[in-house]
Amino acid sequence: MMNMKKLAVLLLSGLFLNSVAWAQEDSTKTEVGYEFTTINELPYTPVKDQNRSGTCWSFSTIAFLESEMLRAGKPETDLSEMYIVWHTYLQKAVKYVRLHGNINFAAGGAFHDVTEMIKEYGIVPESVYDGLNYGEEKHVHGEFDNMLLDQVKTVVENKNKKLSTAWLESVKGTLNAYLGELPESFKYEGKTYTPQSFAKNYVGLNMDDYVELTSYTHHPFYSKFIIEIPDNWMWGEVYNLPLDDLMAVIDNSIETGYSVAWGADVSEKGFSTSRQGIAVVPEADLTEMSDAEIAKWESLSEKEKSAELYKLEKPGKEKEITQVMRQVAFDNYETTDDHGMLLVGTAKDQNGQLYYKVKNSWGEYNKYDGCFYASKPYVAYKTMSIMVHKDAIPKDIRTKLGL
Repeated sequence: MMNMKKLAVLLLSGLFLNSVAWAQEDSTKTEVGYEFTTINELPYTPVKDQNRSGTCWSFSTIAFLESEMLRAGKPETDLSEMYIVWHTYLQKAVKYVRLHGNINFAAGGAFHDVTEMIKEYGIVPESVYDGLNYGEEKHVHGEFDNMLLDQVKTVVENKNKKLSTAWLESVKGTLNAYLGELPESFKYEGKTYTPQSFAKNYVGLNMDDYVELTSYTHHPFYSKFIIEIPDNWMWGEVYNLPLDDLMAVIDNSIETGYSVAWGADVSEKGFSTSRQGIAVVPEADLTEMSDAEIAKWESLSEKEKSAELYKLEKPGKEKEITQVMRQVAFDNYETTDDHGMLLVGTAKDQNGQLYYKVKNSWGEYNKYDGCFYASKPYVAYKTMSIMVHKDAIPKDIRTKLGL
């Protein structure tokens, strides 16, 4: 019979070996996190990097038009964002001076800035005009933006009683110094183009085919209004839809092969595109908790509840978004016109919840090579406006809009 001392040693050894095995097993476990299965993915051009410039509106709309070229059977083309920025800043300067400085003058803009500039001035490839004429390899616009702002402020504040004939040329000089002089003509793939002929004959898109839509209750639905955001210096109009219709447009667009230019607020805690590659609006799911878990949850402070919600370790319940929630967030400045991006597809997580694949313009900064996944509630809640091809809008909604 085994003596007690030897038995104790064996038991302790067994416990130790089990502990080691458990530790090794635990060390190999990784948090599952968010796993996505593609439902639909549209062709898109490589992710670009706006770097330290406030030109997401140009990057996102150019990305949209590049995808539209692919959809139309055109070759993959890298179009120049800064060509549009040059023209937009000049028109913005003229309007700022005409309004005695009573309008926003900053780096931001809107989707229609791009389409309107292309209609008037054409477009060129990135290889012809990269807008890097100031000793940087990537866009760094702090000095440039402030230089232009100081110029137009000086014009408005001058004490000469009238404007000189030189002020607009001085603004052009700054634009040329930083971004470079605009090409009157150029060669591309063996042919000579002007910006206008390149837009017409090579890009081949009709800028009048593209419309912007939103969903707010302070204007009538199925009508157009000038969206009241600071960066809408051009006073461009958007069509107003009920939220369900707006989401139907997004879904129909992607299902029928049309990408969607997406303007949204990215200030939410659930916008975690660097770490997890997601944008979500989580909510505690009390129905999935035991009584003990509910009691523990309710004992937490608001700060502790927020910390738990935004760990974002795996998919969970999200807020149910309503038209009222959207309006309150807009009216209270909780939803602002932060960033322009491009919706290029749909996917579902391991729980079967729907997400939109988003092409960003911050370079390949995360595990999805510069893209991320925005949940349907996030898009419903935080979309400021979208731009789509008119043919991407369901026929019944187009009829109500008179398109």
